[in-house]
Amino acid sequence: MRICICASQVPFASGGAELLVDSLRAQLVSRGFEVDVVALPFSWEPHRQVLKSALAWRLLSLMEEPGRPIDLVIATKFPSYLIQHPVKVVWMVHQFRQVYELRGTPFSDYGDSPEDCDIVQMVRAMDARGLGECHRRFAIARNPAARMERFNGLSADTLYPPPPLDGRYRTGESGDYVFTVSRLDAMKRVDLLVRALAQTRTPVKVRIAGRGPERAALEQLVAELGVGERVALLGFVDDDRLVELYAGSLAVYYAPYDEDYGYVTVEAFRSGKPVVTTSDAGGVLEFVDDGETGLVSEPDAARRLAVHLDRLWKDRALAERLGAAGQRRVASIGWDHVIRSLTGVTAPGDV
Repeated sequence: MRICICASQVPFASGGAELLVDSLRAQLVSRGFEVDVVALPFSWEPHRQVLKSALAWRLLSLMEEPGRPIDLVIATKFPSYLIQHPVKVVWMVHQFRQVYELRGTPFSDYGDSPEDCDIVQMVRAMDARGLGECHRRFAIARNPAARMERFNGLSADTLYPPPPLDGRYRTGESGDYVFTVSRLDAMKRVDLLVRALAQTRTPVKVRIAGRGPERAALEQLVAELGVGERVALLGFVDDDRLVELYAGSLAVYYAPYDEDYGYVTVEAFRSGKPVVTTSDAGGVLEFVDDGETGLVSEPDAARRLAVHLDRLWKDRALAERLGAAGQRRVASIGWDHVIRSLTGVTAPGDV
């Protein structure tokens, strides 16, 4: 069985979507499928460039290859699901959120100008068409599935992806730091963790892994709040170091704005660590229940978040209990179920 995974790619950018594609390809290959990744560059500036990126996918057909037909295409994020193929499956990472629920928030620059309104309508119409053609529709969490239902009138089954280093995470003793890892941009709200740290009453520390455009702003904030001795901006960390940072943490902070899924939550729970988040974190809340698998505060409530950090510092037994509950919460997430769902193949001999 020959499969093409379709992925749109912002040049020189890498994140959860790229990790998902790499992991999916490796898992399919390990099960005997013949797999290739088809990727096209994507750009959203100027706004009309979005339509050109979408059109490029629509003009691309994987209907057949001379002498060797492609049996299945698996599309991932906008606009890769506009590709033409008779057996097209989507595993929705995310749509172009700036024209959906992010419109009207600080995280989207699409307003009410005639041009913006036209682009919004065209993108939504293309989504309805391309997604409506899919043989099966899946989403990486309930959050993107709900968006598809709300805006496009199409249903999708939830299919959670295991984290990229699955099988390598381990539980270690609770350390003296709260850990977070993500691209450093505004939507990830790493600054809220730094602001909360400045209001804690315990000597809890923070370690931040990741790179991104907010690095300089975070460095400035750390200096302004006088918490430089308690904050470590680690930049890029390799896989071995990442596993160790999870294992040795007291807890994991992850509070992006309305996240679609977020590997960090599952990685934290695989490592037996509780997650500290906010009530508007989106897909994170599909796993984090306040007082059961983590602690949840209101958005931008740095003081309340500081109380949570102090509470975990003082009560290591609580941190371990919440982390263990989180570990049980994600125990059923696995690749066998994902591959069976996406391909319809139930046994290795069927490939």
